[in-house]
Amino acid sequence: MTTTRKWIAALAPDWRHKVSPSSVRSDVIAGLTGATLVLPQGVAFAAIAGLPPETGFYTAMVPTVIAALVGSSWQAVSGPATAISVLVFGALSGSFEPGSPEFVSAAIALAFMVGILQLIMGLARLGEAVEFVSHSVMTGFVTGAAILIAFSQAKHVLGVDLPKTASVADLATELFRAIPQADPRSAVIAAVAIMTAVVIRYFRASLPNYLIALCASTVASILLGGADAGIATVGAIDSVIPQLAAPALSFGFIRDFGGSAAAIAIVGLLEAISVARAMALRSGQLVDANREFLGQGASNVVGGLFQCYPSTVSFTRSGVNLDSGAVTPMSAIFSACFLFLILLLVAPLFAYVPVPGMAGVILLVAWRLIDMPEIRHIVAGSSSETAIALVTFVVAMLVDLDVAIFAGVLLSLALFLRGTSRPFLGVGAPDPSTPGRTFRLAASHHLAECPQLMVTRLEGSLYFGSVEYLRRQFRRFEVDRPQQKHMIFILKGVGEVDLPGADLILEEAARRTSRDGTFHLQIKAPRTIAKLARMKVLSVLGRDRIHLSKHDAIAKVVPALDPSVCAGCRARIFRECASMPGHPPGGLEGCASRSRSAEIGSGARDAGKDAV
Repeated sequence: MTTTRKWIAALAPDWRHKVSPSSVRSDVIAGLTGATLVLPQGVAFAAIAGLPPETGFYTAMVPTVIAALVGSSWQAVSGPATAISVLVFGALSGSFEPGSPEFVSAAIALAFMVGILQLIMGLARLGEAVEFVSHSVMTGFVTGAAILIAFSQAKHVLGVDLPKTASVADLATELFRAIPQADPRSAVIAAVAIMTAVVIRYFRASLPNYLIALCASTVASILLGGADAGIATVGAIDSVIPQLAAPALSFGFIRDFGGSAAAIAIVGLLEAISVARAMALRSGQLVDANREFLGQGASNVVGGLFQCYPSTVSFTRSGVNLDSGAVTPMSAIFSACFLFLILLLVAPLFAYVPVPGMAGVILLVAWRLIDMPEIRHIVAGSSSETAIALVTFVVAMLVDLDVAIFAGVLLSLALFLRGTSRPFLGVGAPDPSTPGRTFRLAASHHLAECPQLMVTRLEGSLYFGSVEYLRRQFRRFEVDRPQQKHMIFILKGVGEVDLPGADLILEEAARRTSRDGTFHLQIKAPRTIAKLARMKVLSVLGRDRIHLSKHDAIAKVVPALDPSVCAGCRARIFRECASMPGHPPGGLEGCASRSRSAEIGSGARDAGKDAV
């Protein structure tokens, strides 16, 4: 019973205290604005997914309410979205005829599967895992999806039938050949929709430009003869009330479309988290990623029971919701209610909405999905992020959207792991120009080093992925610095130490001991000290070789240096050198001579490292 109460308390809306007469008024206005926005979006996104308009409207109502109640964000609004719609079409169009009852049934079952996967990820507390997936994956995917959307709608703009093909190149060729057979009326209707939306957005961006564009294209279609003249229309909506029904799931369906469901689940969560955090930056709210996973999962599971296709957070609806003054998720609930009431009144009018006009609106949606400033930012800022976006885009265009998501995610994880597997390893020395004993990178600051003792610093994780890289660097030290048999190894800012990392420490200590040298470890973090103790590092090294400060480590090592080498050394970089043979009268920590120094790191990062 206690566990049940904890779950109920954890899932209870944390925005209850924000509800007031003032917030309700703001949320009602924001909800009404959102309802007018999603009216054309519901039809457009459903068309992209190959589904009838009512499925888009159901998805704009049911998941919206569930995500508002269970999710974390106060202003994010869930429902149909472009990227998810493209994925649904790509996943099902090869097996079912778009728009057919079998296609619709499969899309509903897909929503249920997506919701289950998202719930599992939320219960497993994988919300933070999205931090490891580069945003460039979504940039490349959305850009590819936008181009595919444009190609899919071109036939409706031209009013021609095209053979079904999976190749973008073949589709482009067929479109070019079909231009002479294009229906001028369809092209005019699409152009009216596009120009109307562009003009409204330019002069009065606050108005629902898509809705007005659909109205203008409908008028143009009627003037040109409408359905009686052979112009395709969206058709009447059978029912605006979603019916409760179990999704048509089977083992065969799960086997065939499990990969697609996983791709849709990942894209939906990535989009939901990124939009929720974007809204939180503006509103000052803290977003719980795990709870957002649960909210998206619950909304898709319930949506799958009420004839909805997969949904996620909509950036456009969420931005408009916040700009309209939304205070709590009640605005999303009001939006769903207002949409239902509006549909009761205007549903019969969709029988007159022309398909070319809808295609024109969808072309604008696709155009606005291509974020050129973000693409330029990625290309100019990072070669690895550029590679991630490019690979995702190319795979989306040439292979499959599902595969593109997995390719982008795997590449971003691979590059992340490659970065963590090459932590910064620097060689330092005391800088005599600073007060006290500040250590800096020896090579960068042209500092003298002790000919027998090297002081190294590691920044990054000492784990199985970085062990081989660090082992190679230690071997380089042996070859390049054979006289520096003693080492002080500073674990500074270490993110993680595992058993292979601990074994590497002991291995290096043993190698230096075999060369008549010593290995000392300097570390401050109590958590890391406790870990190394559990892995027997402290007991094997001996507590006399574990130090909390560089001062203690140097004071322990210097007396163990070879006196004959010290006698001829003029660097004398440590205060402790004063007790060693050959100390010049009045000598301080100076730089009478320079010894060759080096630092090992990851390219450009080395320049940013300073104190050791």
